[in-house]
Amino acid sequence: MKDENKIALVNSAIAVSGWQEFTITVYTENQIGLLNRIAIIFSRRKISIDSFNSSPSELEGIHRFTIVINETEEVVRKLVRQIEKQVEVLKAYFNTSDELVWQELALYKVSTDAITEKVKVERLLREYGARVVAIRKDYTVFETTGHREETDALVKVLEPYGLIEFVRSARIAIIKTSSGFHEKLKEFEAMAPGTELIENTYLDKNEEVFSM
Repeated sequence: MKDENKIALVNSAIAVSGWQEFTITVYTENQIGLLNRIAIIFSRRKISIDSFNSSPSELEGIHRFTIVINETEEVVRKLVRQIEKQVEVLKAYFNTSDELVWQELALYKVSTDAITEKVKVERLLREYGARVVAIRKDYTVFETTGHREETDALVKVLEPYGLIEFVRSARIAIIKTSSGFHEKLKEFEAMAPGTELIENTYLDKNEEVFSM
């Protein structure tokens, strides 16, 4: 069976089951052990993580996890609620791919002799938006960014010319409709305070209160 047919069958099965690709974004304090506790939430439910990225956010001291899974929306909602129960988690969101601007970075190591003799490098770079990041006598390294199908396409192009090594990063994503988590923090700070503290009227009446 051809690869294209296999992919079509998998996509069809996912559609029937109600599964789709979701990206979960989690804002957290930078605490040791939190990453492991979040991973356990997925492993206990036997949910496979397709991509996991941890990075600083726009706020100092606040980190951002970007997690990609294929699941039903109902399951993802429960996951997000469970993640938010962790003490160090400030907020978690989930989005479909259409609601995000996202990219993955990929590196390709190819034999320098093969690439210079059999391929017009300029055309290759132009067609796939790639650039050379290292040139050695025995190999050349290309870099490109894009969606997964785009980075996979370049793998197929380079395979006949001696693809030595390929690696792809986890997804990084920005929510299209989000104004930034710092705006959420401002909303929290602007919320009305609790009820005014009432002074204890018995503090100056010790003898009356505690006398037998």
